[in-house]
Amino acid sequence: MFGKRMTPQEQLRKHQRQLERNARELDREKAKLQQQEKKLIADIKKSAKEGQTKTANIQARDLIRTRKQAAKFDKMKTQIQAISLRLQTIRSSNEMTNSMANATRVLNGLNAGHLNLQQLTKISNDFQRSMDMMDQKQEMVDDVMDDMMEDEIDEEDEEEIDQVVSQVLDEIGINLNGKFSTLPVKGELEARGQEAPVRQAVAMGAGSSGPTDEDDLQARLNSLKK
Repeated sequence: MFGKRMTPQEQLRKHQRQLERNARELDREKAKLQQQEKKLIADIKKSAKEGQTKTANIQARDLIRTRKQAAKFDKMKTQIQAISLRLQTIRSSNEMTNSMANATRVLNGLNAGHLNLQQLTKISNDFQRSMDMMDQKQEMVDDVMDDMMEDEIDEEDEEEIDQVVSQVLDEIGINLNGKFSTLPVKGELEARGQEAPVRQAVAMGAGSSGPTDEDDLQARLNSLKK
């Protein structure tokens, strides 16, 4: 009430600055989600190595939720950018309107001999530049809106959850094969299982006393891949 009243241009600029702050805040929140995603992936691998399949699946669900939340932040930022571009277009429109008003006043003074050819050329060039800027900004707004209309991630995430768990299990299998390279291969384990029924029961996930390291390893891999 007591301060200087802002012009429409100043109000638009104020709103643009607020939108820019909101976009930066979304970037910070997304960075936190990315850190959480890395931790969840590490937790999934740890649970899988320990044979805790149910825990790994629960953690995989949390991972998918985290990724979907990050995608929502991306969409919100895109919407903010679209609004900011729209405000910039409005500002450009106001500038163009002012230019047209000034041009009208100048043209009205032609008969009075208050305008030379150089001034008229400058006004025309300024007006054309304003029109070109509006066209460019409108194209940017259209591109952003097209990106917003792209299909979202499917609501059914079960396949993605299974894919995450399977990928972790594959990585674990590779690491274990490299770590225990001196262990017998799968064919040798099966041959030993035929000779020793007790070991075969352990490899199939049944409980028994005194399992060897090879049998325990194979039993864990079989139970995880079910």
